[in-house]
Amino acid sequence: MSKEEYAAFLRARAEPSPLLRDMLRAFVGGGLICVLGQLVLTGWGALGLDRESAATATSVTLVFLGALLTGLGVYDDLAKLAGAGTLVPITGFANSVAAPAIEFKTEGFVTGMAVKMFSIAGPVIVFGTVAGVLYGVILVLLGGG
Repeated sequence: MSKEEYAAFLRARAEPSPLLRDMLRAFVGGGLICVLGQLVLTGWGALGLDRESAATATSVTLVFLGALLTGLGVYDDLAKLAGAGTLVPITGFANSVAAPAIEFKTEGFVTGMAVKMFSIAGPVIVFGTVAGVLYGVILVLLGGG
């Protein structure tokens, strides 16, 4: 069977993706996570934190909740419902760090958990840092920094 025949074979048997439904679920799911973030931010502010401290506390809280829900197996169920909407917020980052760590903990602390913990999140951290440095350099060169 040639590559073209195999591709045609796959197309004939593949189920069409319910794109509109998936986008709606991602929008609503991600939006609800962001609403939760706003509620947490408002709560920290009501407890007396200034805007910057409340924002930091909110980030820490959402990372904690994302990791906790991943550890309890709840975040995976949420991701099945909300799809890509659970990837973008900070809770998705926490999930991408915690899930591999939990999955590979049986391989040992260093060679399992510690190595696999950043298998997904590591490239995000590296390229995010590089992009930040490049943007900073460009800003300085353009006279804005």
